[in-house]
Amino acid sequence: MSVKNILVAYSGESERSPALRHAINIAKYHQGFLSGIVRHGMPPLQKSFTGQIPQQVLDQIDKADAERIREIGKLFHTIVGKAGLSKQSEFFDLEANQGHSLSVFARHFDLIVTGASSKTGEEHLAADPEALTLYSGRPVLVVPKDYESKTVADHAIVAWDGKRCAARALGDAMDVLEDKGKVTLLEVGKEQVPGTDVLLRNLERHGIDAQLINRPRHGSVANTVLETTEEVGAKLIVMGAFEHSRFQQSLIGGVTTDVMARSTVPVFLSH
Repeated sequence: MSVKNILVAYSGESERSPALRHAINIAKYHQGFLSGIVRHGMPPLQKSFTGQIPQQVLDQIDKADAERIREIGKLFHTIVGKAGLSKQSEFFDLEANQGHSLSVFARHFDLIVTGASSKTGEEHLAADPEALTLYSGRPVLVVPKDYESKTVADHAIVAWDGKRCAARALGDAMDVLEDKGKVTLLEVGKEQVPGTDVLLRNLERHGIDAQLINRPRHGSVANTVLETTEEVGAKLIVMGAFEHSRFQQSLIGGVTTDVMARSTVPVFLSH
């Protein structure tokens, strides 16, 4: 995957826009093109009281949303302009009421960058990183809300369990990993995943000298991944997403959701 077309989806983040600023770092590093997008659906108030709200109130809600979207677009152009990417950028306003899906639209890009889910009162404007990961068919980079970095990560940790989603994430991230000064392959559990020796050899053929480490499970798998990431000083987590269904994870929790919610470094996800 050559990272040339990057889509950064508004996710309700603060005016500092960590996801946008990190997407700019990626676009500069890969000499790519950066596209911003906000998709607006039905406001929560309107969704909860469909048919009970006077048209005058609905018009006021629509007007407020339109103004907010203009502000988001203006902020995008301002930040991108200051970064010197005005001629390599564009901004999209995707209207849900016209049948537009953000996940479908995102399939036209190499990489999707967005922030972690946040409760800002603008959920109907904000991208859902879990839905993007599940339905876009493209890799998604989730940037923590307080993350700051002037460069792309030089050390990535790959959570490897030998399963389909982990293999998909590794494949999607291959070009990214080839650029890293250091790659750590993490296996969680008492025994090595069968075939890891072959994987390490094949990574070496890509010019990736990955260091394998095995950690016993400490609490949850997510906790072990996060603790190890901090221990080795990695600045990027690469992992497969939602090996189990999203419904199952919403009931009992899951590695994907927990890592996204708690990570202090960007998380590269593929499903």
